[in-house]
Amino acid sequence: MLIPSISNETNQLLCVLLGVADQSGSTPTYDEAYDPKSRLHIANGTYPKEIDLIHQLDLMQEALQKHGVDVRRPKIVPNCNQIFSRDIAFVVDHYLLLSNILPARNQEINAIQFIIDQIPSENILSIPNHVHVEGGDVVVHNEYLFVGYYNQSDYAKLVTARTNANALKYLSEQFPEKEVIGFELHKSNDDPYANTLHLDCCFQPFGKNLAIICPDGFMHKEDVLWIENHFGAENLFVTDKQSMFEMQSNLLSIRSDLVISDPTFSEVNNWLNSKGIEVISVAYDQISKQAGLFRCTTLPLIRKA
Repeated sequence: MLIPSISNETNQLLCVLLGVADQSGSTPTYDEAYDPKSRLHIANGTYPKEIDLIHQLDLMQEALQKHGVDVRRPKIVPNCNQIFSRDIAFVVDHYLLLSNILPARNQEINAIQFIIDQIPSENILSIPNHVHVEGGDVVVHNEYLFVGYYNQSDYAKLVTARTNANALKYLSEQFPEKEVIGFELHKSNDDPYANTLHLDCCFQPFGKNLAIICPDGFMHKEDVLWIENHFGAENLFVTDKQSMFEMQSNLLSIRSDLVISDPTFSEVNNWLNSKGIEVISVAYDQISKQAGLFRCTTLPLIRKA
């Protein structure tokens, strides 16, 4: 039996689902891609090779296991990209929520059914069809749920719009003891520098009271000000569009004082070190080409209370 338990992003990680890249299929066409960063690399002929993706995910597994984390992997589905496990489900407190993902990705949920079957049915929430939400847009922060969303008239035309305004009401109803704070994000199908795929691509808490934020990812300045006021400007590492393109906020905390990051993120890593947080370096540059990074490839199931 597996009882999910996630109250924030930084408590000690005990059990996690890590994506897989095996048999993920050939390079998609430009129109088949789900995001503008993948489309950029398809157009430039630099889309990542499967063997490199597998290698980097294996390095991630080694780093997690070295620090005592129980790592689960999905069953392999041929010709299916299963790298980004955070998209398909997420945990809030003791509940696993199954996302309404893009229809073409339903196979990814089937591939983790053996894990879902270990969780008591009363701890699983199936999100209604009118509610769109992916795990990358939900940041659990103790008594808060931070939720990235998009609520403009072109929502249906944007493959990058993954979470709608209905998610805010739904999550408020499901978790009345938490305050749901919505942050509307910029979206683009074709410009990777103008697109914020998920909230964790422009914002994430670290340590006890720290956060990394890219203001350019947010549609409304008052949302950025809310974060500044809540965390304190002195506790924020502020990045720019280039850093957001590289997804320098999309790291993974194993504990409040231990974070996995890419070795090329020198300024972020030095800042974390200066705040008493040890950084484990794992090269993820090939994963990054598909518009996801450390948080995107991992679905934490249990963190220590």
